[in-house]
Amino acid sequence: MAKIFFKCVLVSLILLSLSCANFQQQARAGSNIVTVEGQAAINKDMPLLARKQALQDAIRQASMQSAVDIRSQTSANQNNISLDTMSMRTAAAVSKTNVIKEWTAGNIYHVMAQVELSADSACSSRYRKRILATAFPLVKQEQVTAYETQDLYAGIPRELNNLLIESGDFIGSNATNINLYPRADQAPEIQDRTAYRPSKVMQIAASNGVQLVLSGVIRDLEVESTEYMRGAGPWSFAKSLARDVVARRGIGIDVYVHDGLTGALLFQQRYVDDVIGDVWVPATYSVGSERFNSTTTGNKITEIIEQASTDIRQSLSCYPFATRIIEIKGDKVVIDAGAQEKLNIDDQLVVYSSSGNDLNLDGGYSFVGKDQQPAGVLTIRSIAPRYAVGSLEAPARELGIKVGDWVKSW
Repeated sequence: MAKIFFKCVLVSLILLSLSCANFQQQARAGSNIVTVEGQAAINKDMPLLARKQALQDAIRQASMQSAVDIRSQTSANQNNISLDTMSMRTAAAVSKTNVIKEWTAGNIYHVMAQVELSADSACSSRYRKRILATAFPLVKQEQVTAYETQDLYAGIPRELNNLLIESGDFIGSNATNINLYPRADQAPEIQDRTAYRPSKVMQIAASNGVQLVLSGVIRDLEVESTEYMRGAGPWSFAKSLARDVVARRGIGIDVYVHDGLTGALLFQQRYVDDVIGDVWVPATYSVGSERFNSTTTGNKITEIIEQASTDIRQSLSCYPFATRIIEIKGDKVVIDAGAQEKLNIDDQLVVYSSSGNDLNLDGGYSFVGKDQQPAGVLTIRSIAPRYAVGSLEAPARELGIKVGDWVKSW
């Protein structure tokens, strides 16, 4: 009897130890697990879309309990809650969501979920997002002489894009011949905005088949002037001559990332520093090369590029993946993303339809009234490297879904 009692106590201590260890591990990781219920109305006999929206509602409820700021737009219809859209601005990230139970009651879809929130604001990016790099124009052209490299305009966004690609979170392409800012001094304001047509960012994203647009401006590369030195005499003259060999140069680079779906500015950061020494970059040096990095100015610019890459990845890690519908054949919908974006069979994406019938892949001119609304859920059935084919809960024509509409991971 004593042996049995001893064994029971030993087992209890082991289980308690494991439980404490697990609790400490979660505490160290800064995680918080809550169990919540979300719900959404089932519209047009589409339970999959309602399930997605109910799960979003559950995440919102969990975040509210954990003092996480989630902004959502909720509409009520006949006392039934229907979560239409949600944008997350959280102090914690959703690291894991497990559905415990789901059921329907009347016209409402219910989801009971266990949501794990982490104090770390970074998310694990499930899908690779497409991003297009455009030119970084100089605010003051005279700050880079004709004897220095002319590769900064295209080279800085090119190398920044390369780092984003190497991270594995993005699929990048370069269009550094495109300048979004004819007035670089006023960036990120885009001059040709019109209420009756999509923004320039949206047109570029649509015509290049990307979700995100990377841009920026080189705001400062000024070298201290050698024309005037305080004081007089040999010492001041000697310091003036020394400026041709040892000088101080300011560096200021603005980096922006826009959403191609809405034209919204998602990321904006200014990087400012200065260098002292031989601050000139020879004309034959290109950004990213070993020789470019060997110069004081080039080395500092490379450090800024690396920091900007890290900041963009962290800022957009929780941002939903999105792509476009490129073809509709009966009940089959083809989207402009596939294996290279890390899509898998049975993945489910929300389709957002736009009002009006004249949405074009080239970013057509009609824009007013083209509000995006969730219209259904696309379930991936087959995958190719560059595209995927999925099916909807109802025929596309009944849902108002057209070629050019967007599908998103949320």
